[in-house]
Amino acid sequence: MGATFDVAVVGGGMIGAALAYGLARAGLKTVMLDEGDSALRAARGNFGLIWVQGKGVDAPAYADWTQASSDLWPDFAAELEDVTSVKLGYARPGGVDLCLSQGEMDARAAEMARLRKQTDGRFQYEMLDRRALGAKLPALGEAVAGGSFSPLDGHVDPLALLRALHAAFRSHGGEHRPGWRVASIACESPGFTLRGEGAETLGAERVVLAAGLGNRALAAQVGLSAPVAPLRGQILVTERLAPFLHLPTARARQSVEGSCLLGDSHEDVGFDEGTTGAVMGAIARRAVATFPCLRTVRVVRAWGALRIMTADGLPVYDRSRDCPGAYLATGHSGVTLAAAHSLTLAERIAEGKLPPDLAPFSAGRFDA
Repeated sequence: MGATFDVAVVGGGMIGAALAYGLARAGLKTVMLDEGDSALRAARGNFGLIWVQGKGVDAPAYADWTQASSDLWPDFAAELEDVTSVKLGYARPGGVDLCLSQGEMDARAAEMARLRKQTDGRFQYEMLDRRALGAKLPALGEAVAGGSFSPLDGHVDPLALLRALHAAFRSHGGEHRPGWRVASIACESPGFTLRGEGAETLGAERVVLAAGLGNRALAAQVGLSAPVAPLRGQILVTERLAPFLHLPTARARQSVEGSCLLGDSHEDVGFDEGTTGAVMGAIARRAVATFPCLRTVRVVRAWGALRIMTADGLPVYDRSRDCPGAYLATGHSGVTLAAAHSLTLAERIAEGKLPPDLAPFSAGRFDA
């Protein structure tokens, strides 16, 4: 067998890299096994929002977990930039979910009020009419009826974040193995033997499954369950523009370089990562109605990517009873939760446990 490690993290995307960095930061000899470009990488299609509002309606444990991560983000971003010198483009100016009709406003107001009640007031937000939002976003179109604003929201360059997590992981002595696709995991009790698609093997005292949609096949090998499925989202990217979008919104945000990202589609199309004219047209029409200044700008890129979804939309965090030392982390909010994954979850895994607040996210909830 090849080298042995304290922990092997399977997956080099946003969740895997955040956990690997946190585990190496905690002093564990850590290897990150990264399948590479052949993987169904959710991270490469991420919108870049660090979003709290609306997350966890009827699931207050998730609302609290999301808000806790957002609160960790300022120090987390400063730490990553200090360690790696990678500029993340992070900001937390608050965020807006815009509504184009009174019906959308009424539904949004009811949802936000329910979330505030379910979190005993910990979730902060305001419902703002067209005039109040126009003071924050002067480029707003007349079609906008209003929207919800939360000071807890922010955004970041997701590709810079992924690059920084990999660099920070290596700076703490982590070993990155790109192109290493895990074919099988054997529970040796204690420890694990991981075998690649070739003859290469390695050993680890613990294993953390953070392989996104790939977790489904691997989880059963260590006595866990990862009931995840793909959900496609499409994104349009414009040419670089003068700054006008000073707050991120749920469907549009402007990067520090000036390009605007437009999106928020949800399509159940299996593993198809493609793009379609119908969806891109719908995204563009709403963007122009919201910000008329976008009508004449050029779209320079478009892509589709697959979210990692469960039946209830919430993440899965688990620790195996059959194979002690095996953990699972999967979900679709890798950017928002990156700070909590690195600074909270990884530290608990290093101690051989999971945070008790994450008990509601066991895959066992689907057994009922």
